[in-house]
Amino acid sequence: MGGHILIKFLIKKFIKDSEKVNDKNVRESYGVLSGILGIICNVFLFIVKLVLGLFINSIAVISDAFNNLSDMGTSVITIFGAKLSSRPPDKEHPHGHGRYEYIASLVVSFIIFAVGFRLLSTSFSKILNPQKVLLNTVSVLILLISVLVKVWMFSYNRYIGKVINSSVNRAAALDSLNDVYATTGIILGMVVGNFTAFPVDGIMGLVISVLIMYTGFKTAKDSVNLLLGALPDPEIIQRINELVLSGENIKGIHDLKIHDYGPGRITASIHAEVVDNVNIVDIHSEIDRIEAKVKEELGIDMVIHMDPVE
Repeated sequence: MGGHILIKFLIKKFIKDSEKVNDKNVRESYGVLSGILGIICNVFLFIVKLVLGLFINSIAVISDAFNNLSDMGTSVITIFGAKLSSRPPDKEHPHGHGRYEYIASLVVSFIIFAVGFRLLSTSFSKILNPQKVLLNTVSVLILLISVLVKVWMFSYNRYIGKVINSSVNRAAALDSLNDVYATTGIILGMVVGNFTAFPVDGIMGLVISVLIMYTGFKTAKDSVNLLLGALPDPEIIQRINELVLSGENIKGIHDLKIHDYGPGRITASIHAEVVDNVNIVDIHSEIDRIEAKVKEELGIDMVIHMDPVE
């Protein structure tokens, strides 16, 4: 709750007309804000963890530091994705450039996977050649603070991802949550490793690298599905059907088609069966009202085709 209060304050302070989330300029501002916050937090965490990891001789902490560095790259891509996806339609792209956001998510997944693969190799080396980790209270306290920072980053990315329906922010939220698990595991590993000669540090580094690679794979899978045209959210399908059937003279519907050209750039069409003895002007006005209601509530540009029936 506290994390939401802070991000809501920052949104109100730095984003003009923040409630107009279907406006491309407002969505861009949300993406830029989340990217800047991500860069600040991840640079801080990278420097702190790198210095700490070198000081206590922990490959797990150093691995976690470079994981945060890759997260900084994710934040930079978030900003570029927000900028590019907000570009207006042109001759070559009549539906706009909204899918740049999905491409940005895919690039983020490649970065995450590459970092995880590199750390996998380093962790294997640490397991084969284990070295003593210097555990102390200050080290544990610093890592606990980094966990709290990542919890807040998870919170604000999930919030923004939900508010503006952003796949990039949802991916960043998932990555931040993985970082929480990873750093918590490092803390536990350091404590356990202080009482045994078993290469706990190297094993924790290995676990973290696999977790990072899995996150990259899952993010890539979700991004590819969006680019290829995944099945729309069943709740959206149901709500569109409800709104269209709410029309007084509409007796049935069929052939609903939804096309996703990026967040805020979704179009849909549907055939509505209307009684054939109703005044054409009246039924046309009714359909116009339904299309406007779908746009207002769901942010979808709706086209309703009339099919007269007896």
